Amino acid sequence: MRKYAIIGLGHVGAAVAFQLVLKGIADELILIDTNEGLARAEQLDLQDMQGRIDTRTIIKINDYSELADTDILFITAGNILAYKEKQAQGNRWAEFKYTKNIVQDIAPKVKASGFHGVAIDTMNPCDAITQYFQENTGLSRQQVFATGTFLDTARMQKVVSDQFDCDPKNVTGFVYGEHGESQFTAWSTVQVNGLPITELAKERNLNLADLEEAARRGGWEVYKGKGYTSWAISTCAVKLSQAVLSDARAACICSCYSEKYGTYVGQPAIIGKNGVEEVTVLPLTDEEEARFKHSADTIKEKFQAFDKQPN
Repeated sequence: MRKYAIIGLGHVGAAVAFQLVLKGIADELILIDTNEGLARAEQLDLQDMQGRIDTRTIIKINDYSELADTDILFITAGNILAYKEKQAQGNRWAEFKYTKNIVQDIAPKVKASGFHGVAIDTMNPCDAITQYFQENTGLSRQQVFATGTFLDTARMQKVVSDQFDCDPKNVTGFVYGEHGESQFTAWSTVQVNGLPITELAKERNLNLADLEEAARRGGWEVYKGKGYTSWAISTCAVKLSQAVLSDARAACICSCYSEKYGTYVGQPAIIGKNGVEEVTVLPLTDEEEARFKHSADTIKEKFQAFDKQPN
């Protein structure tokens, strides 16, 4: 029995639920939202579609006690004021004062439920709020991680694949650091069709800095047009959850805790049945290592500053 739960049924939470049911990934799904009517509506809509798909998912709503034997918990909650402020400021950190309050509400309930599975966060600012959730639930750092730069890496793959006219899956490598403005593409890790992009860029006279900026701003282009992002981030979250449930020990970049830098930050890790099985330390150039440290320090400093602010 593969049991999932989602806290927060906005655009991302609903997209996650849709994928879980459509693909038959979840045998049982718990939907939780402060808006009871919304939770009920999503439950009914997902139940209605099951007469036209090949699998069946049992769907329940707004019962934290169901988390006791849940395998995967997605934290996808948000706040409309937070979204508007993020859009106005062009900065994910604008959401922190709102998502902190959400965590303060849900963390005691998650803790009291006896949940002992793996929690995957998509809220913003992604790295900091994941650490805040982990600390407030008492779950281990292994059990709690976030999509982080898994999404930004997909955006980099898309931008690079457009340049080389190939499938994005033929682009490998990672975007490190904050799911935010201080992130960076570690070009030393990136290959296109198995060839190092640093060499290909020289041959084609490509400016990698321009590609990096295009990848960084990709999410904002979606946000500007739709007012939110949903499909790519939900796909990232679901893919990470499948690596957990299948004990894939898959090499994925995500936001997980860095012992070296003392913060959650986007870095490669091995994802398996316990969550983050281990952090993978890849050889980076000196410049990349410096940028990684800067990004991690940025997260840590802003987290500490926000944590000291009164609610």
